[in-house]
Amino acid sequence: MDAVLALIAKRKDIGRLLPGLAVALAIAVIVTVLRRAPALAMASPLMLAILVGIVVGNFYRLPAQFQPGLGFSSRRVLRFAIALLGFQLSASQIAVIGLDGVAIVAGAVVITFFGMGWMGTLLGVDERLSGLLAAGTSICGASAVAAMSTVNRASEEDVSYAMGAVTVLGTVLMFLLPAVAHWLGLDARAFGLWAGASIHEVAQVTGAAFQFSNAAGEAGVVVKLLRVLMLAPLILFCGLWARRRMSVGGEGVAAPGFPVFVLGFIAAVALNSLVSIPPDARANLMLATTFLMSVALAALGLQTDIGKLRAKGMLPLALGALGTVLIVGITLGLIVAAGWFA
Repeated sequence: MDAVLALIAKRKDIGRLLPGLAVALAIAVIVTVLRRAPALAMASPLMLAILVGIVVGNFYRLPAQFQPGLGFSSRRVLRFAIALLGFQLSASQIAVIGLDGVAIVAGAVVITFFGMGWMGTLLGVDERLSGLLAAGTSICGASAVAAMSTVNRASEEDVSYAMGAVTVLGTVLMFLLPAVAHWLGLDARAFGLWAGASIHEVAQVTGAAFQFSNAAGEAGVVVKLLRVLMLAPLILFCGLWARRRMSVGGEGVAAPGFPVFVLGFIAAVALNSLVSIPPDARANLMLATTFLMSVALAALGLQTDIGKLRAKGMLPLALGALGTVLIVGITLGLIVAAGWFA
């Protein structure tokens, strides 16, 4: 919803957004056409979109005028698509996650965030960069990195490195976890929780979980949104902690913005729980949501710069990888302990 409102409120900026938005849309259309080929019929359009985006973005660096549209696509279009996903869920489906699911997500976030801080100290990684990587890994990828940078005063280079690292590592999980889940014999509910509680970006969770099954995708999105909701208290805590440690005179720390798209998602779920939506309308909503997700993932891929991972050496990347392994292992262990998978 905020994507539509933003366009209405800032009509004069539409021209500035068109170049990047057009490229992301073109990739989404190409992916939609490619999936008609028998060899690609079973492939996830979301995975194809981010792969094509990464290939194009790293073999041909788009000029600066494309960046506003790409940023709009990977943030606002994504949030609007996530809000639309709410129409695929109802209160009865959310109840399936249960209190044990909430406890698993909360435990994984806390352990991963503070565990990565400890590992960063051991590896000698700069504390600010460690904080960015920990936020991106434990909460919601690049958006958490950006939010954390507002309270720990990280440099632009650190922010770029952390965003590149969590995007690439999350993309690896998006491809890897479904295969591992099939090998382990996880059911849809267990894998949805595992993907939602461990994969970094919202879009990456949808790409992995919906490829596994629709049921896994629905559970994964709900669980991932629980993690997104934890961004505000985490950033608030870190901001207060930074205020105590840093002598900043009278300068205040800006409060993190609330993820408004979550409200749209909740409203869509509530409407779907109260009103019976015709099957044809529901199917059309799902097609539109998938296409918008493909646009967002294509833009995310186009902004993924593999070269940025080499800018500050391998130790921060190693920290990101260790944190990724940590959250994947913790969530799987907690799933087993909770009896979701034996």
